[in-house]
Parts: sequence; C-alpha cells; structure tokens
Amino acid sequence: MKVLAFNSSPNMAKGGTALILAPFLAGLKKAGAEVELFYLRQLNIKPCLGCFACWFKTPGQCTLRDDMDMLYPKISSADITVIATPVYVDGMTGTMKTLFDRFVPLVEPFFEMRAGHCRHPQREGYKEGKVVLVSVTGFPELDNFDPLVTHVKAICKNMQQEFAGALLRPYAAALPSMEKMGIPVQEVYQAAENAGYYLAKEGKMPAEDLTAVSCELVPPEAYVEFINKRFHKALATLEEKKKKKVAAHCDQCALKS
Repeated sequence: MKVLAFNSSPNMAKGGTALILAPFLAGLKKAGAEVELFYLRQLNIKPCLGCFACWFKTPGQCTLRDDMDMLYPKISSADITVIATPVYVDGMTGTMKTLFDRFVPLVEPFFEMRAGHCRHPQREGYKEGKVVLVSVTGFPELDNFDPLVTHVKAICKNMQQEFAGALLRPYAAALPSMEKMGIPVQEVYQAAENAGYYLAKEGKMPAEDLTAVSCELVPPEAYVEFINKRFHKALATLEEKKKKKVAAHCDQCALKS
C-alpha cells in the first residue's frame, strides 16, 4: 500500500499539524504501508496558468516545469493521499490550494454525469484511492473546520477519490504546553496512530479514534485564558527586547560622541 502525504504547514515538522500527522503516519507504517511525506514549503510548485494546455495541446501533461513533474506519477499511483494543513482564514493554506490547482492534467476536458452531477472523467492511469484530511486550528471549536472539510470532500468527488475521513485537532500548537501541565495529551497522539494503523489494516478509521483526536482537553473558557496569558507574555518579552536594543544603540551613540 502506497501512502502519499503532503504537509503544507510553513512550520513543517515543528508545527501543530505535524503533532497529529506524525503519529498518524507512524500508525500507517506500523501496519505495513509505504509512506512518503512531502513538505510543500520545500517544493517548487508554480500556480496553475489556466491555459488548459494539459487538455488540448499536451493532453495529460502540464506546460509548467517544476516539482509537479516528480509528483504526478506519485499522485496517480497512491492508494492513500494524506492532506495535512492548518486552518488558514477558514480553509487550507495557499500552498496546498496551489497543489490542488495543478491536478487539472489528471482529468479529461470532457463532461460526464456522475451521481446526478456534472464532472470531469479522470484520465487513464490515475488510481481511485482514498483521501484523508489532517488539520489543526488555534480555536477550540470543531466547527472552524467545516469549510475546509466541505472543500476537501468536494475535491474528492471531482477527482473520483474516496474521502476516508478527517483527523481534526483544535488548539494543536498548545498541546506540548498542556502535556507539561499534566493534561492527557498522549491519548490524542495514540488515537491518531490507531487511526492510521486501522486505515491501512482494515481500510477505515475507527470513529472512536477520530473522536479522541478531536476531544476537548480543557473547557474553551479555560483555554482562552491560558492562550491569552501566553500571548501577553510573548508580547511583553518582545517589547523588552526592543527596549534593550534601543538602549544598546543609545549607548553606542554616546561612546562615539
């Protein structure tokens, strides 16, 4: 089983997205899946030109030359594609959207009716696989993921892929700090690993594991108080550094005079 994962967090392995993605991929590997992970920040993927050369001039081949040349064969042959992105302005990151925009060569220009809806037929050689969404947000409410989940489900329908489910984690970036406070964060990571393991072994992720990944670890009000204290501390630290920098500059000027 081939698993192709894309992490579009600009913080890559150090971001909140990776905190959930890493154990999920570990579970897939534990079940015997072959996993390949790409950080979109490290790739050269140009925006789609909307020229439709991939439909009429060079069918199935994009006119742009960049890292998509390397990715197209991997995308076409993946059994499972993992889309990992933080929520940015109620949706996926710009780099992830750019990746999806470049999927146009994978479908034919013609129209067909599928399940009562007009779609493009997929090009020959593009495997019908599963898609999993892994996403995090700084807010505590799960409905902040709704626009993104709807978007990814629509992409799956258009590309004839099965939406296999989503691992959604509120306030992921705060998990390491919460763990130091004794909050049972490891249960979230274990649930993410279990979801990956069972997806590879049985073809689906247990609902209880997806629920555990998204579980409320602290009341929203307590989280707001906690995170605001961190913001105030960070801003105070920044202001103190600015003052020291100005003072050091003034001392240098005094010495020169």
